Amino acid sequence: MCGITGIIAKRAFNPAALEAMTARLVHRGPDGDGRWLSDDGRVGFGHRRLAIIDRTDGGHQPMVDGSGRYVITFNGEIYNYLELAERLRAAGVVLHSKSDTEVLLEAYKHWGEACLGELNGMFAFAIYDRVAESLFCARDRFGEKPFLYVETDSYFAFASEYKALFALADLAIETDDDRVLRFLHDSRQGLDDAPETAFRGIRQLLPAETLRLGLADLKPRVGRYWDISPSDTNSAMPFDEACRHFRELLEDAVRIRMRSDVAVGSCLSGGLDSSAIVCLNRRILGAGVPYHTFTGAFPGTTADESAFAALVAKSEAVEAHLTAPTAADFMADLADFMWFNELPVGSSSQFAQWSVFRLAKQHDITVLLDGQGADEILGGYEQYFAPYLRARRLTAGAGAARSERALIEARYPAALNGGSDTWKGRLPMALRWPLANALGRGSDFLFGVSGDLATGLARANIRIPDARFNPLQAALKDDSLHAHLPTLLRYGDRNSMAHSREVRLPFCDHRLAEFAFSLDPSQLMGEAQTKRLLRGAMAGILPDAIASRWNKQGFRPPQEQWFAGPLGGLMDDTLTSAAFAGRGYWNTRWWRSAMARFAAGEGHLAWTLWKPMIAEAWHRHFVERLKAEPRVPLFA
Repeated sequence: MCGITGIIAKRAFNPAALEAMTARLVHRGPDGDGRWLSDDGRVGFGHRRLAIIDRTDGGHQPMVDGSGRYVITFNGEIYNYLELAERLRAAGVVLHSKSDTEVLLEAYKHWGEACLGELNGMFAFAIYDRVAESLFCARDRFGEKPFLYVETDSYFAFASEYKALFALADLAIETDDDRVLRFLHDSRQGLDDAPETAFRGIRQLLPAETLRLGLADLKPRVGRYWDISPSDTNSAMPFDEACRHFRELLEDAVRIRMRSDVAVGSCLSGGLDSSAIVCLNRRILGAGVPYHTFTGAFPGTTADESAFAALVAKSEAVEAHLTAPTAADFMADLADFMWFNELPVGSSSQFAQWSVFRLAKQHDITVLLDGQGADEILGGYEQYFAPYLRARRLTAGAGAARSERALIEARYPAALNGGSDTWKGRLPMALRWPLANALGRGSDFLFGVSGDLATGLARANIRIPDARFNPLQAALKDDSLHAHLPTLLRYGDRNSMAHSREVRLPFCDHRLAEFAFSLDPSQLMGEAQTKRLLRGAMAGILPDAIASRWNKQGFRPPQEQWFAGPLGGLMDDTLTSAAFAGRGYWNTRWWRSAMARFAAGEGHLAWTLWKPMIAEAWHRHFVERLKAEPRVPLFA
C-alpha cells in the first residue's frame, strides 16, 4: 500500500514539483521514498512506500524492468501474485524479487492490457513505456485505490490524493460547489460516481477504468476493462450448492488477502460480514495462532455492538482490542481528520472508522481485513426488499411475491413502507421547499439551500437503474459500482492510510460479485433474509447469535448525543460564521430553525445538521489549508 505521483509534460519540468507532490503522501508510505525521472526531464514518477510484501529493496519503487524500457509506480496489492509469478516463470519470465510490483510489471509486459483480467487485487498504477513514449494507467474493479489526475495542454499529472496534486502552483484551487452539495443531499452521489470531482481541474478514474496517454499529444483516452453483465447462469442452482460454492470463493478471497510480510488483523464490528471474515481466518490459520481484532464501541447507547464483537472474539480465541470514540475525540481530531479525508464525509461513522485504524496502529498491526462490500453485492440493506419483491414477481409470479411480502413485513416492519414521509417525498421540490420554510418544518437537506438550487439538486440526483438487470440486481449493481460503495471505499482508503494502515476487503473480490449476480434473487434475499447466501454459506461456522442477527445496525456513533454536546457548539459557531453566510447557497434561516428544533427534542435532525457542519469544516481544514501550504511551480 503506497502513494503514487507522476508528471508527463511537453517540456522539461521542475523536479522539485514532483518532490513536493510525493512529500505530501508520506502518511501513505512511511517506509520508503523514491523518484524516477526520464533523461529529457519530461516524465517523472514518485512513490511513497508502505512495505507489506517483500520489504527488501527488491520492492522499491518506482521500479524499472530489466530491459530499462518500462517504469511502474503502483499503489495496492495483487493478492494472486504468487500464482501469476508461477505462470510467468513457466512462460520463461525471470523474476528478480519476491514483490507483487515486479509481477504486475512483468504481467503487463507479457499480456499487455489483458493482464488486468488476470489480476485479483486492489490497485492504482501507472506504467511508462520509454520506447513508445506512452503511459498506461488503471484502477481496480471496485475502486478501492484512488487515481486522480489533471490534464492540460502542457502537462498531465496524477496522484493518489488531492493534496499531492495541489502541491503544484500551476493548478488553481477551485471547488465545484454543485458536486459537493449533491453529495451532501445524497452521500452516494456527487463526489465518487463520475469522472468530475469536488475540485475543478481534477478528474478521477472510476472503478475498472484504464487511461492511455501519448507523450506527443498528452490527450488521455479512458476505457473500461470490466463490468458485471446480466447473467442467469446459476439461477437454477440448488441453494445448498450455491452456499457451498460461495463459501469456497469467500474462504479463498480471505486466504489470499492474508498474504503479507507484516502482521495482519481484522476490523470487527460484531456484524455478519466482519464476523464471517474473522471466523474464516481462524479456520485458515488454525487454533492457537495469534490474531488481533479491532472494534469501535459506544458504551451505554443503542449504537453499541461491542457485545457481539466480544462474542465472536471469544468464540474464535482472538486478541480483541476496543476503542470508544467520543465527541470530544472528534473535536480534538477534526483538523487532521478533514486534512486526511480531503472531502466531506457522510456522518460521524467515518470518524469511528478513523479511530479503529488508529487503534490498530497503536498495536502495530499494519494490515486489516474488513467486511466492506458484502451489503452491496449480497443484499444487506432492508431497502433492497422492495426491488427484491419486484424481481420475485418477474421470476416466480405474483403469488410467490405476495407470500414473501408477508414474511418480510413480519420481520422488517419498516422495510416496505418507505417511511412515513413517502407521500411528501413525491411532491415536487418546488412545492415542498416553500412549505417547509414557511412552516419551519422538515428534515430534508435541500430545505437548507436556496429554492432554485434545491430543485436542481433533486433533479440531478435522480438515479436510473440499469434496465438490463432484474430490479434487485439493478439496485445492487448501482450501489456496488456506481453510487454508495465507491464512496465507502474512499472513506476506508483515506482513514486507513492516514494512520499508515492497509485495509483489505474480501467481499470486493470480483469472483464473489460475478457469482452472486448469476443467481436467482431468492438465493440472495429469500425467506425474508438479508444476505441469505452469506448466512447459508457460514452455517455452522458463525456463532448462531451472529448468524441470526436480522436487523442490520450501521457502524455509527450516537450522533444525536454528540450534537447535544460539543458538536452543538461547533454547529452553532458554523451557523453564525461569516464564511457560512458568505457561501451564497445556504438558507441560513432554515438551518437556525433546525438547530432550535433539535434543541427542543427533534433528535433526528442531528443527521441533517451534520451536513453543513462537515462541509464548513472541510472548507476550513482542507481547502483553506491547501491555500496556505507552500506550492511549487511546475515550470521554472
